[in-house]
Amino acid sequence: MIQLITSDLYGEFLDELAQMHRLRYRVFKERLDWDVEVAGDMEVDEFDTLHPAYLILRDHASCILGCVRLLPSSGPTMLSDAFPVLLDGRMAPSRPDIWESSRFALDEHSDAVKAAGGIAAPTYELFAGMVEFGLARNLAKIVTVTDARMERILRRASWPLERLGEPRALGKTRAVAGLLEVSRDALLRLRKAGGLNGPVLWEPVIRTAA
Repeated sequence: MIQLITSDLYGEFLDELAQMHRLRYRVFKERLDWDVEVAGDMEVDEFDTLHPAYLILRDHASCILGCVRLLPSSGPTMLSDAFPVLLDGRMAPSRPDIWESSRFALDEHSDAVKAAGGIAAPTYELFAGMVEFGLARNLAKIVTVTDARMERILRRASWPLERLGEPRALGKTRAVAGLLEVSRDALLRLRKAGGLNGPVLWEPVIRTAA
């Protein structure tokens, strides 16, 4: 199950958010050795100060396996503010029906169950959770910056990236910007390929004092 944490719920999920930032540190700093901002054993950047929504994937023991960050494209985004070179001179999307995903991270084990295309089942869960998030907010697309490896995974998962520019070398990775479809059809394709029987996203209710 995937937990949606919006800015009005940060205080309710401080431990989960801390675990998420540690997961991002393990993936982006230790495993991939990217040049990212860190605070102790956590990976945190300026876009975390913009009140994003987070999707957090848990396993059956409630351990955090993965995460993704979501921000409206109408405000500051990684693509427009950090990686405009990936747009080949075009303007970054800036519309209320397009949000940006970033910091997609999975702490997969080698024995993780594989689904269609040899892709780990938790990957499909996060993909489906992103589409469910988009459908609930009447989004048309999700814009993202990713690397060549993830672009291939998205294609194998039947959720192909619509490129906004040509791939370029950025640091230690070859990055590309693009758009992902948000539609009922896209969700059904991901559920079928990932062996998902229904919704994966859980949106908690704000707790109020009696």
